[in-house]
Amino acid sequence: MANRLAEQSSPYLLQHKDNPVDWNPWDEHALARARTEDRPLLVSIGYSACHWCHVMEHESFEDPDTAALMNEHFVCVKVDREERPDLDAICMEACQAMTGSGGWPLNAFLTPEQEPFYAGTYFPPEPRHGMPSWRMVLQAVAKAWQEKREDVRRQGREIVRALGSTASLEASAEPIRAEPLSDAVAALRHSYDAANGGFGRAPKFPSASLIELLLARGEREMSLGTLRAMARGGIYDQVGGGFARYAVDATWTVPHFEKMLYDNALLARAYLHGWQVSGDERLGRVCCETLDWALREMRGPEGGFYSALDADSEGVEGKFYVWSDAELRDALGELYEDAVAFFGPRPFEHRLILEGRGPEPATLPEIRCKLFGARAQRVRPGLDDKRLTSWNALMLAALADAGAVLERADYLDAAVACASFLLAELRDGSGRLLRTWKDGRGRLAAYLEDHAFLLEALLTLYESSFDPRWYAEAVNLADTIIARFSDRERGGFFTTADDHERLPTRRKDLEDSPIPSGSSAAAFGLLRLALLSGEGKYERHALGVLRLVHPLAFRHPSAFGHLLRAIDFYLAPVQEVAVVGPDSEAAALVRVLRESYRPHLVLAGGEADGVPLLAGREPVEGHAAAYVCEHFVCQAPVTSPDELAAALSPGDTQRRGPGPSA
Repeated sequence: MANRLAEQSSPYLLQHKDNPVDWNPWDEHALARARTEDRPLLVSIGYSACHWCHVMEHESFEDPDTAALMNEHFVCVKVDREERPDLDAICMEACQAMTGSGGWPLNAFLTPEQEPFYAGTYFPPEPRHGMPSWRMVLQAVAKAWQEKREDVRRQGREIVRALGSTASLEASAEPIRAEPLSDAVAALRHSYDAANGGFGRAPKFPSASLIELLLARGEREMSLGTLRAMARGGIYDQVGGGFARYAVDATWTVPHFEKMLYDNALLARAYLHGWQVSGDERLGRVCCETLDWALREMRGPEGGFYSALDADSEGVEGKFYVWSDAELRDALGELYEDAVAFFGPRPFEHRLILEGRGPEPATLPEIRCKLFGARAQRVRPGLDDKRLTSWNALMLAALADAGAVLERADYLDAAVACASFLLAELRDGSGRLLRTWKDGRGRLAAYLEDHAFLLEALLTLYESSFDPRWYAEAVNLADTIIARFSDRERGGFFTTADDHERLPTRRKDLEDSPIPSGSSAAAFGLLRLALLSGEGKYERHALGVLRLVHPLAFRHPSAFGHLLRAIDFYLAPVQEVAVVGPDSEAAALVRVLRESYRPHLVLAGGEADGVPLLAGREPVEGHAAAYVCEHFVCQAPVTSPDELAAALSPGDTQRRGPGPSA
């Protein structure tokens, strides 16, 4: 008999609907039951592509005896961390405070008043490697609640008081200066792996925000070295494109095979910018292959993008992606030797992982085509087909940016379709933004990151298409962020809106983990909008974030890449460029702006129609013209590409000509 999760739409929750555990979604029914029965809440948090979440489900949640123990002593609640990042962040902060570490699956025990008093991650069915079994944990927590209930409640209250400390941060009186930013960038070199690319030791996560920061600051060794190393490794799908979530080793060889939409959106854009500054065709090709993978395998018929592909297929992690030598020979025939020389396959649990460390043979496209066809016959990994506003916004921005730079109409069309879907379907009856969409229905109030990522994406789409409706929608989102999420006392923005359901604490998410924080995205988006609009309020609210966080960000740059990127933009001599006039001539001017990576520039073009940066700009004697302004001072309009190139700040390495071959 199915539990209450059968009524949900989240693929992760639906995976647990037939467990013998009496699972509830997080809702008033479950919370009221905990209060009425005075029983602790057992809140188990994960996501559909989480390998160890599947393992714990099979070992413990599918076991009738373990389920009976859970049902007897607790009100059991399952949470999809991707749908409810607010609950996940509270429980994760509590877990890290209690144990010094965190991750998923995340299992937290809360009082009926929603106060966490014990938390952990994966627990085995039997004691193992110094870890207690899950049943031992259940029995110990149940006993503590029965015998020391008031002590447990007191502990929960103390933990709640310590949670959400970011919300009590006060704005720093220190000026935001360029020198500490330079020092922060230099400090990243201490954790940079010069031999293998990336930062830190195994496991290694793609650090798209740090790469973007380094590229914007003109650093090339660490940024391009990391991009090239990941493109060579097994973390990159050498056959079908797209990146796995992380590598378990230092060399990017063995991935944790799940593919997340957000990683691929952020990395596609980083590879685009890496190609712009280096001219390295391989980086450009990885950008295109990643976006092509998303369009082929992750795009819904309505134009939105699915959330993730599972690591597992047929119950085995990575089975879809790895090969035996016999399978390679059968698929490739006479191309086998060329393929092995390029892929240099590495052993992995009696199978082979394909990398791309050898010289590229002329036959590589044919090799990939044959392997792709052979792999297509396999059982595919599970798909999490919910559409999340924030992650869709990241992919929308990547497609819009690449579409404009590479002059790929298919990418730009996909970006427009995604934006249209989000603004039509991810809104409630009053026009408020929603978090998630599945089976034709949007639900759950959107968070700061949903609004902020979409703000950044719509500004990118406007700069890529010059359609003023995207600018107008960005303004509406910015005003909503300020009205419903801002902290008028201390500055910055809360994670949840002012009318969100009451939780133990109202947090401010500040660190990148692993995607940019909503706060840093809001700050960066508002800074860009301030220059396009001329409205000082947007910069003031952006500075509220920067003043709260910049001392922390300077000391811990690896955790604040996107925030440092916003600080870099704020401190830079940003140029505001408006292009007006006949489309054919205007296109030649715009191409000058896009052929080089220009991270310190905002762009307006096309019809003025409510875009202040275009107000009063006219063609010159009937010819298209570009107006270049900086720090409230404008140069004389220019009408030729050469004049425009001379009027711009010195750019990075120019990359002229057509885009990379796919």
